[in-house]
Amino acid sequence: MCGIAGIIYRNGEERQEVGRDMTRMLQAMKHRGPDSTGYALYRPDTDGYVMHVKLSEANGNGDFEFAERLRRQRSQIQDRLRALGARVRAVDSSAEHAIAITFDHDGDLKQLADYVEDVRGAEVLSLGRSLEIVKDLGDAETVAGDYGLNEFIGTHAIGHARMATESDVDIANAHPYWAYPFPDVAVVHNGQLTNYHQWRRRLERAGHRFQSECDSEIIAVYLAERMAQGDSLEESMRRSLHELDGVFTYICVTEDALGVAKDELGAKPLVLYESDDLVALASEEIAIRKVVDREIETYDPYEGAVMVWTR
Repeated sequence: MCGIAGIIYRNGEERQEVGRDMTRMLQAMKHRGPDSTGYALYRPDTDGYVMHVKLSEANGNGDFEFAERLRRQRSQIQDRLRALGARVRAVDSSAEHAIAITFDHDGDLKQLADYVEDVRGAEVLSLGRSLEIVKDLGDAETVAGDYGLNEFIGTHAIGHARMATESDVDIANAHPYWAYPFPDVAVVHNGQLTNYHQWRRRLERAGHRFQSECDSEIIAVYLAERMAQGDSLEESMRRSLHELDGVFTYICVTEDALGVAKDELGAKPLVLYESDDLVALASEEIAIRKVVDREIETYDPYEGAVMVWTR
């Protein structure tokens, strides 16, 4: 079921209320996935990195004990960043079980993320100069309110409304997924890969590790690895249609582009609107109409389609 959405502004303006727009799109598809909501939001490039880290989730052991554990985790994460030479510039810990840290760093980002994840209960959700992933339980309006996302100003975004069918209702299994350890690449996905285990073993042999059992994470790492080897986003996505088996529609984002791919059966829905100002796409047209306040014409890309837009 699940609902996916994407939006990218094409008019050259960098100050757009992308958090608000993505919230409107995802809330319109609440019926497709009421269990959790996730955002991958992009700002214009900064001169440093932003890391989003999920902390422990409440386990019923008492408010004081839980609050103390979160305080220790926040402190340990900052200590570990500094220990590897990162220069912490800002810390946002306003969300209960998440933290966002802005920092400068000249070293190995994979080593940095691995070291942070050695903190018990910590999971790096995203790392990059532009990308910020936020995901939590509840519908879009709930998550946006908890994290202040309606005030997020940026250039493009993707989002996901999840209905849990094969795994627990928790943050770890919520989408989007960052392409660990490649900065600024993320994916949302509706469908399933039938050769998931084959590709997971292949990517693990290449040195990658995964945070979940979700096939969407496989897509993200697959694409990022292809781009790291010199392929463009579009080339990587076209190749994925031949190497990833299943029934799926996915949206991938990088620091300056948004792309969509549909498998060759084309069974998973996606509706697209394109103008000179923006491109908006979603599992249902109602989501697009929440952000385009005029008469519009939409269409459903053909099976096997790959389309990419840049900002």
